[in-house]
Amino acid sequence: MAAVGRPRRSCLAVPGSSVKMLGKAQGLPADQVFLDLEDSVAPLAKPDARKNVVAALNEGDWTGKTRVVRVNDLTTPWTYRDVIDVVEGAGANLDCVMLPKVQNAGQVQWLDLTLTQLEKTLGLAVGRIGIEAQIENAAGLVNVDEIAAASPRVETIIFGPADFMASINMRSLAVGALIPDYPGDPYHYILMRILMAARMHDKQAIDGPFLQIRDVDAFREVAKRSAALGFDGKWVLHPGQIDAANEVYSPAQADYDHAELILDAYEHYTSEAGGRRGAVMLGDEMIDEASRKMALVVAAKGRAAGMTRTATFTPPTD
Repeated sequence: MAAVGRPRRSCLAVPGSSVKMLGKAQGLPADQVFLDLEDSVAPLAKPDARKNVVAALNEGDWTGKTRVVRVNDLTTPWTYRDVIDVVEGAGANLDCVMLPKVQNAGQVQWLDLTLTQLEKTLGLAVGRIGIEAQIENAAGLVNVDEIAAASPRVETIIFGPADFMASINMRSLAVGALIPDYPGDPYHYILMRILMAARMHDKQAIDGPFLQIRDVDAFREVAKRSAALGFDGKWVLHPGQIDAANEVYSPAQADYDHAELILDAYEHYTSEAGGRRGAVMLGDEMIDEASRKMALVVAAKGRAAGMTRTATFTPPTD
């Protein structure tokens, strides 16, 4: 089954220039926190932001969270110093580096090679630091398959809607929201394209941010669209969005229980004791190998979310 990995239902963005927000983020229930050195940090503030991020990684309590730093993209003069300073300063306390505005496989390979050199120099396990690749323009989407396959370090493919909208001249300022003049979901192809590339190469797929941070109901509706497709999580820009993301990208309790029942029942019925049967009835539902595969997806999401099952399978006695 593809892309179980680390839980990433909620991926909280935290500006590296804000010591206050770096501290607050440690106590929030987000699955992942990414400390940002890119768009949320002004050019003149970037050197100090690097120091803030290193200190926060080394001195903060990030228990239970995936720790990520988003560096600047490779068209800027800041990227190499971002990577070197952060990994040299806090590599042992870093899980992934996020590379924004990825346009081709070569950019991911550059980061892979740089991380390998740093890990060897610092005595860190080679390959331990993962890569998150953010797709934010037409070139990145066209090349998303080769980007997903560019390095075994790649853990996630992320949709960056704001820059993407600008790159294709989309006539909207509402990031991630539906467009009234378009009779459909203008992001559906983009999301599916990213999802297909991610799953083909066993990576997670993460939806981008929703900028109307105080409208949690609207955030929830937008998140439901990518969750329904199979995305693993979504960016959150405000603490108020975290609980909604964690809920939307977790299965409903009834679905989780049903998935676990299918797995237990299928294991029993395909065994010697269960009659070595490949297609059987579970209540009013026929289950087979395809059912098992679908159930594995839902069960894995529930387990990753820390859910507890409330129903158990009892083999029939006759």
